[in-house]
Amino acid sequence: MTGTGVTGVPPPRLAVTYQGLPGRPADGYPIVSQLLIRQLASAIPPGLAMEVRSYAATEYSAAGGWAKLTDSATAAASPAGPASPAGPASAATPAAVVATGQPPVPVDSGTLFDLASLTKVVATLPLALLLHQRGQWSIDDPVARWLPGAPPSPVTISDCLLHIAGLVPFRQYYLTCDGPAEIKRAVMGELTSAAVGPVSYSDVGFMLLGWAIENCAGETLAALFAREVAGPLGMTSTGYLPQALREHIAATEAVGDQRTSDGLVWGEVHDGNAFALGGTSGHAGLFGTVTDLGRFASALLRPEHHPVLSAETIALMTSRHAGADPDARVLGWRVRPGQWGSWPAGTIWHTGFTGTSMLIAPALDTAVVLLTNAVHPVRRLAETGEFRTKVHQAVRAVLDGSPGRADAGMRTAEASSARSRS
Repeated sequence: MTGTGVTGVPPPRLAVTYQGLPGRPADGYPIVSQLLIRQLASAIPPGLAMEVRSYAATEYSAAGGWAKLTDSATAAASPAGPASPAGPASAATPAAVVATGQPPVPVDSGTLFDLASLTKVVATLPLALLLHQRGQWSIDDPVARWLPGAPPSPVTISDCLLHIAGLVPFRQYYLTCDGPAEIKRAVMGELTSAAVGPVSYSDVGFMLLGWAIENCAGETLAALFAREVAGPLGMTSTGYLPQALREHIAATEAVGDQRTSDGLVWGEVHDGNAFALGGTSGHAGLFGTVTDLGRFASALLRPEHHPVLSAETIALMTSRHAGADPDARVLGWRVRPGQWGSWPAGTIWHTGFTGTSMLIAPALDTAVVLLTNAVHPVRRLAETGEFRTKVHQAVRAVLDGSPGRADAGMRTAEASSARSRS
């Protein structure tokens, strides 16, 4: 499938496969493909890879668009004011994307995407739970117990996983601190004023968890993830500090606030704090392929067969609750993605600032992985949010056997979006 393209760029292509499964016809997936190619043609996002999986099989996969459109942000506005991958941020003013520099680089199913905050649930959360499962620590331990040099604090590992630790969402430590050691001291110092309270999403809590995991296990986060999570799940391409050629990695921002100067971020982590820490952190840093993330997500559909976590540990993950809609949470994950469609109770989900997301609905035996480089060459957060919503609503309608309703819903959303921008 091809689209109309953007200025100076050939029409994007989308490679798609889908199959019907018992009781799950695939008739509606062409409508999902049409949505994706329309979005790629507008470069929101420039590139994507997507899978819809049951525990046993992949029923829909798509990959296409551009891993890198341009070397700069020519004809695209810079973000309006400081923002962070951690929380609410102002979007760039929408503008046309104009290709400059070398020819665009295409996406395929093997493209590595910066997973951004999916790192929290793909690496940090399973490692924290695994240490609890093995009795090496308790998630009810004060996190400061595992952080030598940290101030005393009642904040627990569980509090950090639930985002109720009372920690700031983020700070631009990479601008104010001189090197990883100073960043670590500054982040640990946040515990001085931390007090458990309502849900407040925080990169800082997961930065602390990453270091606590390393101290408890006596190994680096990257090594632990590779051996304890990626290996058993068959995630052969996912990890920190990607070694692949840049042509196999999706680029992110060319103009943003995650570096001390402008320039295309490509082949290294987008998040400024993770970058300043050497590329590895508990809150960001992982790169992965859609196939690997599909393996990770589908494994959680059958807790009794999970190769890393026991069914009891996964039950613990989903039984601790905090917050209320629209930010209700269990350990690590958000729940009740109401804006994305009528997903059943027990559905868990998470997003990443670069344009990534993962949804797991055990009641439907369905996992949806959507990886994009939506911040390339500049971030357009409102449009990215609209795109995610339309994709998940469309998939939900296909699973319901109502592809026509999905198409009508998408067109209504697109028309509403167009009116809101006019």
